[in-house]
Amino acid sequence: MYANVVAFIQKLYKTKGFLPLHEPRFVGNEKKYLNDCIDSTFVSSVGKYVDMLEEQFAKRVGSKYAIATVNGTSALHISLLLADVTQDDEVITQPLTFVATCNAISYIGAKPIFVDVDLDTMGLSPTSLLDFLEANCKVVNNRCVNKTTNKIIKACLPMHTFGHPCKIDEIKEICDTWHIALVEDAAESLGSSYKEKHTGTFGKLGAFSFNGNKIITSGGGGVIVTDNEKLAKRAKHLTTTAKIPHPYEYRHDEIGYNYRMPNLNAALLVAQLEQLDKFVANKRELALKYEAFFKSLPDIDFIKEPKNSQSNYWLQAIIVKDLENRDKFLEYTNSNGIMTRPIWKLMNELEMFKECQCGSLENAKYLEQRVVNISSGVIL
Repeated sequence: MYANVVAFIQKLYKTKGFLPLHEPRFVGNEKKYLNDCIDSTFVSSVGKYVDMLEEQFAKRVGSKYAIATVNGTSALHISLLLADVTQDDEVITQPLTFVATCNAISYIGAKPIFVDVDLDTMGLSPTSLLDFLEANCKVVNNRCVNKTTNKIIKACLPMHTFGHPCKIDEIKEICDTWHIALVEDAAESLGSSYKEKHTGTFGKLGAFSFNGNKIITSGGGGVIVTDNEKLAKRAKHLTTTAKIPHPYEYRHDEIGYNYRMPNLNAALLVAQLEQLDKFVANKRELALKYEAFFKSLPDIDFIKEPKNSQSNYWLQAIIVKDLENRDKFLEYTNSNGIMTRPIWKLMNELEMFKECQCGSLENAKYLEQRVVNISSGVIL
């Protein structure tokens, strides 16, 4: 059975050699813009490509402001700071996520709280969120207080897993009712929308990532989006070492961060952004082919985009129903040149987050044991 999977993927990608899970495609103006950037000598955190990127990115996702950063984790870190998360506060998030989500919370000295995900989105469940809040929290002076720890829950940080949007409008409504700031981890979901609104633009702030394996890449990079002018200005200030603007003097008015995206990376990303629609269409077509193929395999379900969503299908994913067969699938595909991998370990099972408060995590545990990512790169 798994030999058929390998043969199908090799045919799709027209290769018999090793196939990475997701590799970048540079088929546009990348070299042209990089050479122009190098010729200008503006290769660090100031330059025309940073300005172009921020303007074009905001327009593409439908946000008023976009602030470029060095990576997605830094974008999350600053977003949480701007949501007024401070040391000893708490942030609700999902256990089924990449570790950067929780690292950004921990950088501030805050604590994550884990609530379950939905099976259809793999993202934070609004039902589980509301259940947790009603059982464990109260609103005091327009702040959400955790009755177990007596700490303030300042933010909720859902993640759009593999590009599939979670039920973000329901999550936002709950957060508004409970006086919790909504910050979106949209690291994986550029090009995805929920009810015709782009992911990352529902909350107070949203954070995107452009690591080498994302749908478009700048090698390393991130972007913060917001509709709040004050927050946008503060984001740019904090990411530029909190330097007070001056023609030649170096003065700083608070603790800042060296998080600005270099012009060189922005040049690469501007070229990639020009091709985003083509890449998304390509990956959606690939998803249809996978969906049709896996219908013939009773032990495997292809994970389709959720209802009311248009997914970028950043990473294609399947559910291998039998746990023993999941490991056999991983071993066979990887030993035959097709890179596949299991989904992340649950965050609450990692050593540094074992003591964090959790709701019921039944769905997250089910998915963590069965979800496998398969070849997802754009097919040229």
